[in-house]
Amino acid sequence: MSDVTTKLRKEDLVQVVAGKDRGKKGKIITIDRVKGRVIVGGCNMVKKAMKKRKQTDRGGIVEIEAALHLSNVMIVCSKCGPTRIGYKIDGEKKSRVCRKCGGAL
Repeated sequence: MSDVTTKLRKEDLVQVVAGKDRGKKGKIITIDRVKGRVIVGGCNMVKKAMKKRKQTDRGGIVEIEAALHLSNVMIVCSKCGPTRIGYKIDGEKKSRVCRKCGGAL
């Protein structure tokens, strides 16, 4: 499988635009570029049975974030809300900008 190219990065504030958690916002925890999926903090929570690994660990059912497809999240601009990402090149510096208002992301 080849890697999926994305303009999103870790720690970006994104909004879920499709699925059961549509409208929720959160920061990107991890990006899986091979599968084209992201894990967003506080979104797409699923219950998982965890085995007790050590004597001090608590086993049982825990809630963790499951992965979402990259196409189901959009970066959030501070001025205009969910938007697409564009690039602006100043000399040798390349920066990400909002496609709606042109502000820096």
